[in-house]
Amino acid sequence: MRRKKIAVIDLGTNTFHILVTIVSETEVETVYREKCSVKIGEGGISEGLISEEAQIRALNTLNYFKELIEKEKVEEVFATATSAIRTAKNGQDLVQKIKQATNIDVRIISGEEEAKYIFDAVRKAVNIGSEKSLIMDIGGGSVEFVICDENKIFWKHSFEIGAQRLLDLFHYHDPILDQEIQNLEQYLSEKLQTLIRAVEELGPKTLIGSSGSFDTLSDIYRIKYGIEKIDANTEQPFALESYNQIHGEIIQKHREDRMKIPGMIEMRVDMIVVACILIKFVITHCKLDRIRVSSESLKEGVLYNIVKSLRNTQNF
Repeated sequence: MRRKKIAVIDLGTNTFHILVTIVSETEVETVYREKCSVKIGEGGISEGLISEEAQIRALNTLNYFKELIEKEKVEEVFATATSAIRTAKNGQDLVQKIKQATNIDVRIISGEEEAKYIFDAVRKAVNIGSEKSLIMDIGGGSVEFVICDENKIFWKHSFEIGAQRLLDLFHYHDPILDQEIQNLEQYLSEKLQTLIRAVEELGPKTLIGSSGSFDTLSDIYRIKYGIEKIDANTEQPFALESYNQIHGEIIQKHREDRMKIPGMIEMRVDMIVVACILIKFVITHCKLDRIRVSSESLKEGVLYNIVKSLRNTQNF
């Protein structure tokens, strides 16, 4: 049976991911995965630029990924870039630099494409069922929302209000000030009116968080309540009734104390504050009564579509 080794690379605003798999006509075997904190939105995203320092970090990471790809004898690479590169005035320049330095072609995807890939990943990871749910993916640059059931998207949208942007705009003090929280909530009430209207019309009651900050919140919850993590599971444990307590603990602490929370990781410790305020805003204003966590997100959605295309064309 023909097998093909492929790599999926996700150039996110905060994190770059690489996922290496072996694809056959009947199976997809993951052989390697890694995520690197690159923070290409830091120091420029609010001005619509990727700073020189961020570009250097991006190129260093892509060169590292290139070495992994060569070591793993990958046959084909599929790389996508999202909000930071999509909206930056020099985003296309960075894509060309990556091509020159690594020979990796990066495809800049739209927010709508991003939302569709996230849906494809989440419905594979989580048994959504026939009731409508609201999927939420918090990136550094954008946040994607999808109202769906297990078979169909009813509404989707990408908002350029990711955690790095919110951090730059509102989180000036640590711990964050009450006035900063109020300013952020007012901003969200203005930016998310179309989401609130869609939820009122379509009536989802369950929030499904897609990876990222939701993974970290699930880890904090799991450790707090002594729940074993099963790595093979693509849905991770979380409970809405515990969220307020975890939320309060996170937003009231200094960075150093947040790092001491069991389950917190360096990669999330800065953006988790504004991410939590955003999550609470959505839960409250959309009147959601349940929360679930998918450990799969954009890169897996891209992978599923690549596999489908390869199998349809028998391109092995």
